[in-house]
Amino acid sequence: MKKFYSIFSDIYQQAHELQAKEIFLFFGERKRILDLGCGSGNLAKILISKYNFSVFGLDIQDTRIHQIPFQVFDGKNIPFSENFFDGVLISFVLHHAKDPIYLLREAKRVSKFLILFEDVPDNFFQKIFCWIHFITWNLFFGKTEKFFFLKTQEWKDVFKSLNLELILEKEIKFKYHFLHPVEKKMFVLKK
Repeated sequence: MKKFYSIFSDIYQQAHELQAKEIFLFFGERKRILDLGCGSGNLAKILISKYNFSVFGLDIQDTRIHQIPFQVFDGKNIPFSENFFDGVLISFVLHHAKDPIYLLREAKRVSKFLILFEDVPDNFFQKIFCWIHFITWNLFFGKTEKFFFLKTQEWKDVFKSLNLELILEKEIKFKYHFLHPVEKKMFVLKK
């Protein structure tokens, strides 16, 4: 994973800078955030260094390239008490999760707000790119057991079923969108 990240580090850096700015615009600074599925820890590092957030990373394995506060977990049960965090950040993770709905419930339990970034294939062409992403991810990392890319309305139905109030929905345009031309959304949810 670290080698993969280093190859695309400029692309990831620009994307994470944009995400961090969007998170800051919603929250302001100095919030306590759980980065659920933190991966490299790069987004967390930006939130810490640029916006004075307190960020704790959680993932199923340690693939950090930045030394942020971190813990490995089972991919299902978040090891924190109710409302421990100001927000939970879930950045392009749920489509890799074994049980994304359960994970959303857990995120809801430990925080009042959830910030979710996801690929949202709202047409056939975008769905094909998501399938390619699924296949290549499994080829290189072998972690994803099922395909879980939802359309916007399907996400809204999931949020409603979990009693999560959608307070912000925003399309995010990354500089290198042409490399993976699937609509990317930021959802801010409140319990």
